[in-house]
Amino acid sequence: MDFELTEEQAALAEVSRSMLAVSCTPQLVRSMAASGTDVDDKLWQRGTELGWTGLAVPEEHDGAGQGLVELCLVAEEIGRAAAPGPFTDSALAGLALARLGRPDLLAALAAGDLRASLACHGATGGRYDGADLVLSGRATAVQSAASADWLLVTAAVPPGPGDAGRRLVLVPRPAAAVEPRRTLDETRRWYDVVLDGVRVRAAEVVTGDEVAIQWLTDAAAVLNAADSLGVGERLLEMTVGYVKVREQFGRPLGSFQSVKHKLADMLTTLKGARAATYYAAMALDAGVADATVAASVAKAFTAEGVAALASEALQAHGGIGFTWEHDLHLYLRRAKVNEMLYGAPAEHYERIVARLE
Repeated sequence: MDFELTEEQAALAEVSRSMLAVSCTPQLVRSMAASGTDVDDKLWQRGTELGWTGLAVPEEHDGAGQGLVELCLVAEEIGRAAAPGPFTDSALAGLALARLGRPDLLAALAAGDLRASLACHGATGGRYDGADLVLSGRATAVQSAASADWLLVTAAVPPGPGDAGRRLVLVPRPAAAVEPRRTLDETRRWYDVVLDGVRVRAAEVVTGDEVAIQWLTDAAAVLNAADSLGVGERLLEMTVGYVKVREQFGRPLGSFQSVKHKLADMLTTLKGARAATYYAAMALDAGVADATVAASVAKAFTAEGVAALASEALQAHGGIGFTWEHDLHLYLRRAKVNEMLYGAPAEHYERIVARLE
C-alpha cells in the first residue's frame, strides 16, 4: 500500500485545517459546551461547502466518490480542532448507504441538508411483527442525536420467523426519545437514544449482512482513531510550545533531558498511531483479508496511546494545565472519551487474539 498522500488528499487536509483554524476556535468550542448546543450552523455550513459530508458519496449522487482514507483526513483535522458536530457520522452513514444500495437519502446527506448519527453502542434489539421490525432498547453515546434527522441503529434480532443476527436500521430521529448524557468530553454532545416499541418498515432495514455491519463498525472505530490522532498532534504542539518558553531554574523546560525524552515518546506514539490508522483505512477501502484486525489494532493502539499522551501533556504543563481556562483539558477529555468509544482497547485486543487464533 502507498502511504504517500496524493496532491488532492494533501489539499483536502490543508484546506480543512485552514477552515477550522478560522471557524472553530477554542472560544466557539467553549461557548457551545456552555450552551449545550449540538452543532454550530455556520461551522456545519462551512464543512458541507468543503464537501465533508459528501466526501464518500458516489459522484452520481452529488458526492465526491472518495473513501475512508479521505474521511480519516477530515476526522484528523476535526480532532486537532476539537470540533463539535456529527460530520464524520453523517459522512460514514452516506458511505454505508452507498455501499449497501440505499441511494434515497444520499443526495441530501451529501449536501448537508440531512444529518445522521450512528447508534452502535448499547443494548438495542428488534423482533419482527409481520413485515415490520419493532425496535426496543437503549443506544448509548450517540453524538448529536437531538439534532439528527436520521439514526443508523444496529439492533440484534433473536431467532424467529426471520434470520437471527444483527440488523442495520434507519430510524427517523423523531420516532425515538433522546436523553442527554453527561460525559467527560466537553467538546461534543452525547445522548442516549431510547427505542420503546419503535416500528420501522421493512424498507428501512438497510441490511442484515453481518459482514457489511462489521465493516461499518470497523470504519467507525478507525474514524475515531483518526480523531484521536488529531487530538494527540495538537497536544504535542501545545506541549512543545509551552516547554520552549516556560523556564525553571533559569532554563527553558524543554532543555531538560527528561522533558526531551517525554516529547520524543509522544512523537513516537503519534508516528505509530498514524501508520496504524491509515493502514486500517486503506485495508477497509480495499477489502483486504486482515481489515478487521487492522481496524482493531488502529483503534486500540491509537486510543490508548493518545489517552496516555494527553496525561503526559498535562504533566508537562504543570499547574497551568490543570486550570479550566487552559485549552489542554478540552483535548484531554476528548481523548479519554475516544478511548472508550467503539470498543475499549481491551475489547479490541481480545478481538485481535481471537482472530489470530
